[in-house]
Amino acid sequence: MMSDLLYDKHDHYAVFTFNRPERLNALGGTLMAEVEDALTDFNADPKMRAGIVTGAGRAFCAGADLKEMAERAARGVSGHAMTQASGGGGRGLRWSSSPKPIIGAANGLAIGGGLESLLDMDVRICSSEAYFGLYEPKRGILAGYGIQHLPHVINMAAANYILLTADRISAEQALQWGIVSEIVPPERLMPRAIEIADMIAANAPLSVEGTKASIQIWRQAGIPEASRLYEWIGRVVLSSADAKEGPTAFAEKRDAVWKGA
Repeated sequence: MMSDLLYDKHDHYAVFTFNRPERLNALGGTLMAEVEDALTDFNADPKMRAGIVTGAGRAFCAGADLKEMAERAARGVSGHAMTQASGGGGRGLRWSSSPKPIIGAANGLAIGGGLESLLDMDVRICSSEAYFGLYEPKRGILAGYGIQHLPHVINMAAANYILLTADRISAEQALQWGIVSEIVPPERLMPRAIEIADMIAANAPLSVEGTKASIQIWRQAGIPEASRLYEWIGRVVLSSADAKEGPTAFAEKRDAVWKGA
């Protein structure tokens, strides 16, 4: 059985590849458990100075696995429980908790939890074929990490637009708004990510780790309070009929019928 995550260590960097191309690398199956195990090894290995995260196939990550969510909804599992289980909610998404810099190399679409995962990384670049979005309102659910952190990464007006419209954001717009720092041709994505990893590895390890830790203090400011509010809101929104209808309509390839309840 093929692993849902490919984890390859090189001289001073590791590559984490989301490997569910048939599901657009959605955050289902065993992917998140495998990420946890790989990060534990990466963090403990003193030779590893930086990580690179990318996706197999044409997607970086499509976020929560809505087909799995639809199946669970049919069994009576609430949207709130499903979102928490898939790594959503106000919690961090693991990458920022690593003491070492993580480079997000978005090779294709990064939507929902895929964009949230990318936002959790320290340096973000993308292919010219990538696009982005937080589509949760189209599915009757809530963005989690994105609600908390997107306004810390880009300006508030842009964050509001992304979160409220659920619009598709082009690579060029993502660059303008600061979601990514550069766009490269598809064939240059991994070479450029490795160049960045090499530059990081050439610096003093303690300086790099101390810098990341300091940046994370600012990134996390106010998040615990916002997360407590999110938990209250989430219990209402994610346990609603609409939260079940959204993933079900997606799985059935039809328009959702919202009830506002």
